Amino acid sequence: MRAPQIKDWCPGAYRPMMAADGLVIRIRPRLARLTSVQALGLCDIAEGFGQGFLDLTNRANLQLRGVAEGDHGAVLQALGELDLLDADPALEARRNILVSPFWRDGDVTQRLTLGLLAHLADLPDLPAKVGFAVDCGPQPLLNGDSADLRVEQSATGLILRADGMPKGRAVTEATVIPSLIDMAEWLAAHVTPSCRRMAAVAAKTPLPSDWCAVSPLPKAALPQVGPHLGGALVGAAFGQIEAAALAQVILAQDIPAIRVTPWRMVLLEGAQLPVQSPFVTDPEDALMRVDACPGAPFCPSSSVETREIARRLAPQINGTLHVSGCAKGCARKGPADVTLVGRDGFFDLVHKGTPADAADHSGLTPKDLLSGATLPQ
Repeated sequence: MRAPQIKDWCPGAYRPMMAADGLVIRIRPRLARLTSVQALGLCDIAEGFGQGFLDLTNRANLQLRGVAEGDHGAVLQALGELDLLDADPALEARRNILVSPFWRDGDVTQRLTLGLLAHLADLPDLPAKVGFAVDCGPQPLLNGDSADLRVEQSATGLILRADGMPKGRAVTEATVIPSLIDMAEWLAAHVTPSCRRMAAVAAKTPLPSDWCAVSPLPKAALPQVGPHLGGALVGAAFGQIEAAALAQVILAQDIPAIRVTPWRMVLLEGAQLPVQSPFVTDPEDALMRVDACPGAPFCPSSSVETREIARRLAPQINGTLHVSGCAKGCARKGPADVTLVGRDGFFDLVHKGTPADAADHSGLTPKDLLSGATLPQ
């Protein structure tokens, strides 16, 4: 089997990625929010041009899969009509902004995100995966999610923190955007072929001392599936949403908007928990502890099917489970209690590690795994 190829960019709308089932097209909702018109329109696009599903990413984006190359232009036009696409491809590529999804109209998170959106053109050229987090609620929620420059709260006010650093730079609402551009320019000047993200660069090159002076507030516990102050928080197994089911829920409750999160959950604004839907509505559901990439036959790097075995194993695992079709580990950033890695049509098993770690067991079949003999007790 050919070794998996790790790309240094993520699929976008203008620059999709080819998978075994067609193009993968990423949509970056502004402020992590889609109005009902946008969400219903995106569901129509998924059913008309894709596989009929929307994938949630760990950057709180949405992806269409299985789009034919010849339909790319029509999809772009439809996204533009829904105001889900910047007219300038360069700005679209820079709009990697992760937002705490529980912002309210007029609050600091919304104001700062809109300010950053207005200044995207002022940012330097950066590696495609570099992103920003605006996480200014009472306590940060996005510490474990992918971002390179983070705007957060401290005990005394706002800070701008380089990813990987325990402390950040004191800023005000008036200075945060110029300071962020300043930090982005520093990052751009220190990027190397082997260090293309802030945490790796800052580990090798000291930041200015005043950029590492103020601690953020302690991280909040991640929210759970269930009723929420802003509506209903529902889960999506493996981060995949059936477009028709989402449209049905929106129409049934006349939901004004949805918000996407990096945790395989969607906030249905002003809604009640849906019943008899494919969404996960029980916080104890084992599927919320499982990460699994699309696997074979959808990804050319994978030699194994991933999601059916993940679904069947989930109730047997005490803790987290990661099923990766190859060694890249796209579905989960960190270690899991049990990690399965596809290799030449079989699975390697890693206890409390990542797909890059040495396997505790190799050459396993689904039957071996389902027997439970190799699973930690």
